[in-house]
Amino acid sequence: MRKSPNNQVALDAFIARKAEIDRMLERLTSLSGDHFNVSPDEVNWGHAGTLAHYAELLRRIIDAAFKEGEHALRRSLKPERSTTPRVALSGRGSRQ
Repeated sequence: MRKSPNNQVALDAFIARKAEIDRMLERLTSLSGDHFNVSPDEVNWGHAGTLAHYAELLRRIIDAAFKEGEHALRRSLKPERSTTPRVALSGRGSRQ
């Protein structure tokens, strides 16, 4: 089966973007292997904050790619009903 010209253009764009992501991941992996160009004697809270920011950006990508976090699919619109029996409370604020 032959691809339509539109599908071929989409496939070419997909492959180009994948190659771009692969290059970025290689660079990031290399930078991480070099401790983000910071020696242990130089580390300060600014470096820690920078890595926290990087981690948050990557977490957003991971959540989107794996449909987790805010991108998770909701199973149901109704809240789940608890199977735990309700227990009457005694004391202040309770009604009997």
